[in-house]
Amino acid sequence: MTTLPDFRLETYFSRWEFAARYNLAASDAQSMGLGELLALASDEDRLAFKHLHLGYTQTYGAPALRDAIAGLYPGRGSEDVLCFAGAEEGIYIAMRVLLEPGDHAIVVTPNYQSAETVPLAICEVTGVALDPADNWSLDIDRVAAAIRPNTRLVSINFPHNPTGKILERDRFDALVALCRRHGLWLFSDEVYRPLGPTGTVHLPAAVEVYEKGLSLGVMSKAYGLPGLRIGWIACRDHALLERMERYKHYLSICNSGPSEQLALIALKARETILARIRHVIDANLVHLDGFFARWADRFDWHRPDGGCIGYPRYLGSEGVEAFAAKLVETSGVLLLPAINYVSALSPTPTDRFRIGFGRVDCAEAIEALENHLRL
Repeated sequence: MTTLPDFRLETYFSRWEFAARYNLAASDAQSMGLGELLALASDEDRLAFKHLHLGYTQTYGAPALRDAIAGLYPGRGSEDVLCFAGAEEGIYIAMRVLLEPGDHAIVVTPNYQSAETVPLAICEVTGVALDPADNWSLDIDRVAAAIRPNTRLVSINFPHNPTGKILERDRFDALVALCRRHGLWLFSDEVYRPLGPTGTVHLPAAVEVYEKGLSLGVMSKAYGLPGLRIGWIACRDHALLERMERYKHYLSICNSGPSEQLALIALKARETILARIRHVIDANLVHLDGFFARWADRFDWHRPDGGCIGYPRYLGSEGVEAFAAKLVETSGVLLLPAINYVSALSPTPTDRFRIGFGRVDCAEAIEALENHLRL
């Protein structure tokens, strides 16, 4: 296996995430304290957490949790769900099981780095870039042109990290039809799927509409609970899920029992949690719209379709990397410059940065950013 490269984004965050005063690059929604989450639980679930046995758990995930996750996908059952220690483990295991040397995969770019580098460590990969001139949409004809006789997999991510793009429904349907016609797996990173401003219309999950679709979900992003480290893949192919479960034996073995129970509580209260986060996003987008309108000579901003992150363009002459470095070093505001989304598969923009708007201190962070610009 090819050695995996340094994970640029995570290395950058290791340096700055907890050192910066304001994390305006955060990719997750507003989190909550343990007490706040437990307050949303039924008496029965709260008591179950209090008396939880701290032993090993089932590799597939706790049955009640899998039932709750399956409820997110109409027509699917707990037998269609395999839990992981976060989404990252799910990405890694799925690629290791689905792909072999001699295969070929297609991945959209820009992307969360492991979506590209893990398959690249296994086989040949072609990148198909989202087009900023087309509102970051995906050209399905370019995907079709990239298919080879040995292509096994197409990997997508909508709402997209880092742009917040939600693919148009007709293009999504065309992509599913294309994968079905060629017998390809469709790996769909949907960690932001329930999230966005009020009124956001999301795509159906890949597992709902395609017999070879894999839907990746996690508690970290839309639910704002990354500390639980609970992710999952929903898939109709039970033989494939079993192969992934066997691979999990070499990694986490099983999830954390307390985290599984807390994830169950959160999923049962999902409408309350998501409504709170949508309220935060709605307010923060108003602040961002105002900020970018005031500084239109320095930034090019278009509201994302969904999720809680966007990918504005920086217009300053010094470049986005120098700007972001000075900003965090002198004013304590963290942005994520485009260098962290560089792809080995296709050209990616170099003048953009990721900005997050899912947290309650976003307005305060924007004020600090604006004060920095006035220096």
